[in-house]
Amino acid sequence: MAIDRRINKSKHALKDALLSLMEKSDFKKITITEIVQHADLNRGTFYKHYYTKEDLLEELIDDVMLDLMNSYRAPYLDSDKIFIHELTSSKIKIFEHVYSHSKFYSAIVSSNAIPGIQHKICNVLKQLSRDDLELLPSSSKVDIEFIISYYAYALFGLIMEWINSEFKYTPTYMAEQLIDILTYFPNEEVHLKKG
Repeated sequence: MAIDRRINKSKHALKDALLSLMEKSDFKKITITEIVQHADLNRGTFYKHYYTKEDLLEELIDDVMLDLMNSYRAPYLDSDKIFIHELTSSKIKIFEHVYSHSKFYSAIVSSNAIPGIQHKICNVLKQLSRDDLELLPSSSKVDIEFIISYYAYALFGLIMEWINSEFKYTPTYMAEQLIDILTYFPNEEVHLKKG
């Protein structure tokens, strides 16, 4: 158990160091030496866990994407419907997720540190909508892929505005804003796919 905690602590320190360095420098220019010095660890510790700095970055992205998926699903985890008028800011966790990973999100906005990451985030949001939600009645003439893209990019746009404001507002305020935006749509409920 103590070994696992040490491993997690070392990995966390390396990821945090990488994020701090990415706030100031392009990922391509960051060296493993800089990462370990910033994390106050030695190169041997780095190589126990990763072969390259790209491996470290990939694991960091995977961690954030997994947490993004969990936070997105939080409002409907134990339900088969979402009633928009019953949503509360405390049920919406995606802004808490973004805020808790603010260094990561700031790094992706402030530079091209991670090529294609914004596209990857939108693809995760689209996949979640595709897998979990029935956004249109079966009689609708709207192409489902368009509505999925619409929702994903709209949510990501809201997140980007918040990041660009340097997190001027609280996660609760952002969740309230999302609820207010959603209430403009005529659908009162969104059905969930149970498979």
